[in-house]
Amino acid sequence: MRTEGRGRGLLGVVSGNTPEARGRVLDLLRRASPDALVLSVSVHGGVAGRYPFVQRFAVGGDERQRASLSQVATGDPTVIVRQDLGVIARAAPRPHVVLALPDNVDALPFLAELWRSPLGRTPLSDHYDLAPLAVGVDPARLLSDLRCVHRAVHLFGDHPQAVPLTLAEAAARQVEAAHVMVLRNGGVEDCGRLDGSRALLAHLNPSALVLLDGEERDGTLLTPLIRPGSGWAAAGPADRLDVIAPAMRRRGIDRGVASVLWRSRRPLHPQRLAESLPQVMPAVVRSRGYLWVATHPDAVISWRSAGRHLELRQAGSWLEDGDTGAWRAASSERRTLASWHWDDRYGERRNEIVFIGAELDEDRLRAALDTAVLDDGELALGADRWAGLPDPLLGTATQDPRTEP
Repeated sequence: MRTEGRGRGLLGVVSGNTPEARGRVLDLLRRASPDALVLSVSVHGGVAGRYPFVQRFAVGGDERQRASLSQVATGDPTVIVRQDLGVIARAAPRPHVVLALPDNVDALPFLAELWRSPLGRTPLSDHYDLAPLAVGVDPARLLSDLRCVHRAVHLFGDHPQAVPLTLAEAAARQVEAAHVMVLRNGGVEDCGRLDGSRALLAHLNPSALVLLDGEERDGTLLTPLIRPGSGWAAAGPADRLDVIAPAMRRRGIDRGVASVLWRSRRPLHPQRLAESLPQVMPAVVRSRGYLWVATHPDAVISWRSAGRHLELRQAGSWLEDGDTGAWRAASSERRTLASWHWDDRYGERRNEIVFIGAELDEDRLRAALDTAVLDDGELALGADRWAGLPDPLLGTATQDPRTEP
């Protein structure tokens, strides 16, 4: 297959939670587009300040493209793969390349860095359109990994060194990055687990297309895998990494799995938030969002949980009126959201979290979080006084000694 218009090729990206699941997606892609070049990547090492070894193996495509590639290099994986893709594009016009990523690569930040235009270099967007990111999913492995918070994995993304994450967080991120997911069918004896996984995937990533392996008999369901992805913003994959993004929530309950969206336009009292967690988290499989915490009023606090592990961290600053540089640097989607939600006093500050789990008690969850925001009297004290609130989650901000306790 060749893409239409403006002389660009097509770049597809494939990953999977097992080698077999990833291989099955590659089989489907090669069936749909036999002339595609598959560039398989593996990344090894890269800890303790050393660059990793990056191996590449090319199959299919044009012989000129394969001959132009080296197989082993040491360095930043995104730099090496970007160079490979540039070489392929120059070797033959309008190539179709499928980039197969290993399970130790965090696909979305890797793609965002890959798509970034280095100073003085031709951007990849001049050579390629991005096809949907396709992820193969083994349901048995997915359910097991989402419960695993006692073991760390090291993932490569937008940095040459690997970042440690829990296995549950890594599994959730892989699914959430996908545009298309192919769910492996284990047979009749695995029907219950397959249906449960399909329901969970629909809540973890409501915007993705979920295909059951075997449903592609007529070939029409493979079409989304080999066309430019309409879900990619014009600015590229980096937009999807913005901590301030629209909440993706699936409505309804599927086989006991539900999503609950909680929002508030008041800052959170950090101690009451900590005290609410036993009521909020027990049935939650995955949650994502951002917070406005009273002790850190200028910081966007990202909220991520997978399994029983919850991570809160500072992830940038809220947009301020008149800060032209920050507004220009923000994604177009974030600027739009900020305009919709703008408050004359507090700007874009707000709380928004989506909780996903089985048998969630929505009323109890909402009530617990609603009691954690500041009341009218606390809100009237202002940010200078909020800084002195006890904060067992993020640490109490330094208080001005001139401020009365």
